[in-house]
Amino acid sequence: MKTSVIIPNWNGLNLLKKNLPDVLDIGADEVIIVDDASTDGSQDEIKRMFKISKKRKLQLIENEKNIGFARSVNRGIERASGDIIILLNSDVKPLPGLIKAISSHFDDGSVFAVSFSEKNFSWAKGKWKNGFVEHEPGGRSEKTHPTFWASGGSSAFRRSIWNELGGFSYIYEPFYWEDIDISYRAAKRGYKVLWEPNAKVIHEHESTIGKYFSRNFINFIQERNQLLFIWKNITSKKLTREHQINLVRRVLKHPGYIKIITSALSKFKRVRVLSRQEKRESKLTDQDIFEQFK
Repeated sequence: MKTSVIIPNWNGLNLLKKNLPDVLDIGADEVIIVDDASTDGSQDEIKRMFKISKKRKLQLIENEKNIGFARSVNRGIERASGDIIILLNSDVKPLPGLIKAISSHFDDGSVFAVSFSEKNFSWAKGKWKNGFVEHEPGGRSEKTHPTFWASGGSSAFRRSIWNELGGFSYIYEPFYWEDIDISYRAAKRGYKVLWEPNAKVIHEHESTIGKYFSRNFINFIQERNQLLFIWKNITSKKLTREHQINLVRRVLKHPGYIKIITSALSKFKRVRVLSRQEKRESKLTDQDIFEQFK
């Protein structure tokens, strides 16, 4: 199967200088960089790298204005020709043997995604706790393992299923929970999301986001998007009631949380439309998904 690497880039010049040569050496059929209106000279560096590398099919998509992570990724995948899409953040360095380590998994047509192995991380364990969806690293393993989600910055995805799911949802802009969302939606449709210990990468987390957004803002968006994920994807009546009860408890205990709810409610009209779609298309229940990780 043909492989395409997609790298969204926003002012990641130094990271591209360090990591792009390793990306070009993993043996993908094409590498597509989507530059999101960078102002640090990234485009010129990318073009320079293209000139000195004659052995790979390379493309550069230049956004005229900054459109954000999810839209940049979706735009890159629309341009891609590969059956398997490898998503890499600019702060990710792939290690040799990456494609070989994941290829056999996609011989199984029910596999949607394979998440790569990062140091100090493993497969992701999803759980329903006190009315909220939470996730944490699972135990270290030397074997392939189901995972709650495949990272949008270091994973491979089957393009046909990606397109079936409509790609990353824009409801979570500017960032976070898009990859958990698409993984969960795939799982509820009966597709497999795996973690492969031999597909190794080095990931300097939040190398770009941390430079441009405060920790308070990042935390706010993470908590808001947690709510959007629940309202959009949890279709169980029982779990929905548990969430509503615990949402009230959280506000009573932390009154400032009302600001997060208010922000999420501003997107509620669109969330309701997407939630109806999930109810129509899901084959497994929410309980089925969480049961896998107990």
